[in-house]
Amino acid sequence: MNDNAPDVLVLRADTHGLHARDYADLLADRLPDHDVRFAPTPTEERELVERATVVSGVDIDAALLERAENLRLFAGVAAGYNHLPLEQFAEMDVAVTNASGIHAPNIAEQVAGYILTFSRQLREGLHRQQRNEWRHYQAEELMGSTVTIVGLGAIGTAVTERLSGFDVETIGVRYTPEKGGPTDEVIGFDGPGFEAALARTDYLVVAAPLTDTTRRLLGTAEFQTLPPNARVINVGRGQIIDTDALVAALQQNQIEGAALDVTDPEPLPADHPLWDFENVLITPHNAGHSPKHWERLADIVAGNVTTLSETGDEASLRNLVQS
Repeated sequence: MNDNAPDVLVLRADTHGLHARDYADLLADRLPDHDVRFAPTPTEERELVERATVVSGVDIDAALLERAENLRLFAGVAAGYNHLPLEQFAEMDVAVTNASGIHAPNIAEQVAGYILTFSRQLREGLHRQQRNEWRHYQAEELMGSTVTIVGLGAIGTAVTERLSGFDVETIGVRYTPEKGGPTDEVIGFDGPGFEAALARTDYLVVAAPLTDTTRRLLGTAEFQTLPPNARVINVGRGQIIDTDALVAALQQNQIEGAALDVTDPEPLPADHPLWDFENVLITPHNAGHSPKHWERLADIVAGNVTTLSETGDEASLRNLVQS
C-alpha cells in the first residue's frame, strides 16, 4: 500500500437491497494500491474508522464520527445528503460527496414508463386482461404533448434525452435558466413563466432535490393552474408536493392522474387515500434501484480517492457537496 494513500472504510448498511460488502469489493478492485476495508459489525466499524481517511456509507452517527480522527472524505451512497451530519463534518474539516447522477438512467426509464402507461392507458388494458375481457378501449398519443421537467440535473437531463424520440415539447425548470439546458425551453422558478408553463403542461415531471425553493412547490394554486388532463409525476422528493392539495385535486378532477415514487409521508400509510385512486400509480421509492448502482458509485468514489491521494485537493472531487 502507498504510504500516502488514504485507507478506505465501507460501512455495513445496505441500500436498495444491495449489499455493502459487494460495494467494498468493487472499490478494492478499482483501488489496488489502497487499503479498502468492509466493516461487517459495529465493533469493527468503531475500530477501523479510527484510522480511515475515507469513509463511505449510507450515513454515519455522531458517536462513530467522533472516533474518525483521520477522516478527510465521507462519500455518501445516495443522491440526497441532508440526512448527513453536515455541521459536524464542517467542524472536522471533512469533505462530503454524494451519489448524484448514478440513478439517472433507471429513474428516467421509470418516468418514461409512467408516461407511456398513462398515454396508452396500459392500466386499463391490464384490468381487462385480468377479467379475461377482450373489449376495445380508447388510448391517447404522447406525440405533440408538452412535458415540463422540474429540475435539470442528471435525472432531468436523462428524462429529456429519453423523451427526445417521442416528438414532444419539453420545458425545463431550473434555478439558473440563463444557462439553458437540454429542453426546448428553459424557465426559472420565479415569475409568471412557471405559472404559464403549468397552464400548458400535459405531463409535469418533478425531478428536483428538496430545497427551500422546491418544498411545497406544488400546492392548491399550482394544481388549479394545470390543465384538467395533466398528469403529475414525482421522482424527486415527496415534500415537493403538498399531499393534501394533491388528494384534493384528484378528488375534484382538477388533474387527470399522478405517478408517485416518493410521497409525503413516506412510507405511505396503508390507510392513506392516495392508495384508492384508480388514476394514481404508486411505487415504493424504488425508481433509483439499479443493478449498476454499486458499479457507478465505485467509479466515482475510486476516482475521488485517487484525486485525494495524489493531489490532496478536495475542491476537485466529483459530486462534492461540502468541502
